[in-house]
Amino acid sequence: MQDPRAFLRSLFDAAVARALPAENIAAHLPAPPRGRTLVLGAGKAGGAMAAAVDALWPAGAPLSGLVITRYGHVPPAYAARPGRIEVVEAAHPVPDEAGLRATRRLIELTRGLTADDLVLCLISGGGSALLSLPAEGLTLQDKQAVNKALLRSGAAIDEMNCVRKHLSAVKGGRLAAMCAPARVVTLAISDVPGDDPAIIASGPTVPDASTCADALAILERYGIDVPAAARAGLESGAFETPAPGDPCFEGHALRLIATPRQSLEAAARRARDQGVAARILSDEIEGESREVGKVHAALARAVARHGEPFSRPCVILSGGETTVTVKHKGGRGGRATEFLLGCALALQGERGVYVLAADTDGIDGVEDNAGAIVTPDTLRRAAAQGLKAADFLDRNDAYSFFAALDDLVSPGPTFTNVNDFRALLVL
Repeated sequence: MQDPRAFLRSLFDAAVARALPAENIAAHLPAPPRGRTLVLGAGKAGGAMAAAVDALWPAGAPLSGLVITRYGHVPPAYAARPGRIEVVEAAHPVPDEAGLRATRRLIELTRGLTADDLVLCLISGGGSALLSLPAEGLTLQDKQAVNKALLRSGAAIDEMNCVRKHLSAVKGGRLAAMCAPARVVTLAISDVPGDDPAIIASGPTVPDASTCADALAILERYGIDVPAAARAGLESGAFETPAPGDPCFEGHALRLIATPRQSLEAAARRARDQGVAARILSDEIEGESREVGKVHAALARAVARHGEPFSRPCVILSGGETTVTVKHKGGRGGRATEFLLGCALALQGERGVYVLAADTDGIDGVEDNAGAIVTPDTLRRAAAQGLKAADFLDRNDAYSFFAALDDLVSPGPTFTNVNDFRALLVL
């Protein structure tokens, strides 16, 4: 087998490649309608999805639209030679004025649609922040404050998006209602545990079974204050979203073009092709990043020391979306690096164990890395520099720890997003 670092990186690359829109979207495109086709969308993969649709859609068929993606997430070739679908960049994970302006423009495009028209919605992770239009009575500043509080709280993604969609004028199925009477086909890349389309980007085109009461309960659970107008809208039920069975969804379709499980399976195939047994734990793992890291470390130790529950050599793969409860605002790092620091401390230099964790969109939180790598000598090399791993973990500063060791994984934006990727190699 090649060098363990290179091996793990090759698995991450295989997982990302499986989720690229250009490789997956063709089989899911509907036929052109009698009328025009309007493309709308939001998410970290939005630019790459728009480029793929533009390349595959018949040259003579009407095609136009607007897709919102994160800053720096437009594929270079499409940025250099824009096509028929406009791609606008905005902020993530906290919405900004650019996202608000783009969302208003996107909504304007839905006016005048007819039953002969098709709306092709391109949805991927990150769309909750990028597709941003506050509910009536709320301001962008209100939404920004709530978003920041949710991100610091340690709430799970389904909880965060329940609140987000009920404080939005466009998410939670409301975009679908705006597109009536046109037919809507949603092409989505899943970045959430369980692949629930109502959670992906807060489900702008699909029914929402959650309620205002659910959103209020989540805010109470995490002690998050909201503006008086937000509380009033939730308590009165004025911010309820279109529920399953609402006629605005009649005739609509949703197609998942890439999922976390598919990417883990692609990584497993790459490992087996190189003669290493691969085991997939789950693509739905949630929880505090550092605690999930400890559990993964315990499993790796059992394999290394006892050959149970798997024989070595092997690679153990998992995905999902962990969370970080931020207790020190001055620290740097995201879910992947915090997972790795918790894992490294629990492993305590276990021989033959190497770990890579990274976000498949290429960005771990708001930093410039996707993740990092832990090796058997990580803690020893850190100690030689006077770095105490536990101190960095206490400060939520995992990025700085791995940067000092030159162990960051920094591919740049990948133009897709199927969330967390973790690989533990036990030799």
